[in-house]
Amino acid sequence: MLDLKTIHSVLGEFEDRGITREIMIEAIESAMATAYKREYGKRGQIVRAMLDMNTGTVSFEQVKTIVDDTMVRFPTPDEEEVEMHHHEHEETLEGELPRFDTEKHILIEDARRIKRDAELGGELVFPLEPQDDFGRIAAQTAKQVIIQKIREAEKLSVLDEFGTKKNEIVSGIVQRMERGAIFIDLGRATGIIPYEEQIPSERFRAGERIQAYLYSVDEGFRGVYLRLSRSHPRFLVKLFEMEVPELASGALEVKGIAREPGSRTKIAIASLDPHVDPVGSLVGQRGVRVSTVMAALGGERIDIIEWSEDQSAFIKESLSPASVLEVKLDEENHRATVTVTEDQQSLAIGRGGQNVRLAAKLTGWNIDIISMGGQNVAESDGEGVSIKDESSKSEKSMSTKNPVEPTADDESIDEGAVEMAQAMSDTSVEDDQPQVEGVEGITEQNMMVAEEDPETSTLVAEEETNFTDNGPVADAEESRDETSASIRDGS
Repeated sequence: MLDLKTIHSVLGEFEDRGITREIMIEAIESAMATAYKREYGKRGQIVRAMLDMNTGTVSFEQVKTIVDDTMVRFPTPDEEEVEMHHHEHEETLEGELPRFDTEKHILIEDARRIKRDAELGGELVFPLEPQDDFGRIAAQTAKQVIIQKIREAEKLSVLDEFGTKKNEIVSGIVQRMERGAIFIDLGRATGIIPYEEQIPSERFRAGERIQAYLYSVDEGFRGVYLRLSRSHPRFLVKLFEMEVPELASGALEVKGIAREPGSRTKIAIASLDPHVDPVGSLVGQRGVRVSTVMAALGGERIDIIEWSEDQSAFIKESLSPASVLEVKLDEENHRATVTVTEDQQSLAIGRGGQNVRLAAKLTGWNIDIISMGGQNVAESDGEGVSIKDESSKSEKSMSTKNPVEPTADDESIDEGAVEMAQAMSDTSVEDDQPQVEGVEGITEQNMMVAEEDPETSTLVAEEETNFTDNGPVADAEESRDETSASIRDGS
């Protein structure tokens, strides 16, 4: 007899973790049947255990399948002799009938002597004698199987829960950082933000609440691996969907995103409803919607571009806040030549070439910036920018590659963390890389309220005294460059 108080306590504990009583009772019964068969059963037997939750007693029965001579084949005398040495789980060849086994089969005529309404393919059960000396070994075996079943059930429960949350934003508490990866407590599971999926300029404290984009749900040997990202382009889209009902409802459509996480993003938006203003909807009254998204990204600046089927107009808008005089397209080489006045050159290029680089990435066009006199000022293919220095007759190249490679820290970590961190991030981190500290939000003093430019229909969210970039280019991994490329129709 089992201790019902203990069983109910265990059931209640795992119900709190999302595992139902039915699953738990089935696991206990399966474990008991396995232990009983190992101790007292015979080869080929199918043993079933039944746990009485009112009394705590466990009963056992043998299950036999009702068959006739069309469903099984009967062994010859020679096969019966050899059968004594065969393994219990002898494989049946394809197209061959299984061998009749008295321990798991019963003929239909014999079954009907016991139960008149017995039918082919049905089951007949025979009670097994209870064993007083079920024993310590059997109990230990049952315990091990129960633990295994519980782990399997919990894994399935986590998969069911987070499988529906894949490609959505989840919220959790920062646990710790190990080898550059941030571990997040998501309640019933732990998620990880690999180093390359973090925003380089961000700092977090242990115990701080954090939002991230769940982009991968994988089942591993040790459990379910949940991989999160704050640098993924879709993270920004999902943040906007939370703030902009028109986007969540489908009235607006995101046509493309070019993002350098932590620094700047350009997003192309189109309206599927003529009564909905695409740029104004994302900006919100007094810029409240876009400001909320920017704050959630640690102050990352966002340019909202109205998408256009006219590629010249789209390229012109993508270079905002710069004013563009003319755009000429070379369809064969997929290159756009953009003419700007001298006072707009720095805005068009951006600090470190960021503005033209993001514009090229957003539109999918290679962009050349030229002066009114026809002099080539800058060239960009979306991956890097070549800036012409007329004063010194030299040329400078800018790219998005990160020159800093993280190195392993000396912090000791447990085996499970090593496995998970290595599986999801092949990089480690230096001491001066993002540590678990704090996150500074944007304020009205250091950010100009988002405005809608009537000439460009483009959101300009820049610093009040600086309409170019306010800091170094946020470097990104090459893989992130690819994923943050324009999400254009058909691409």
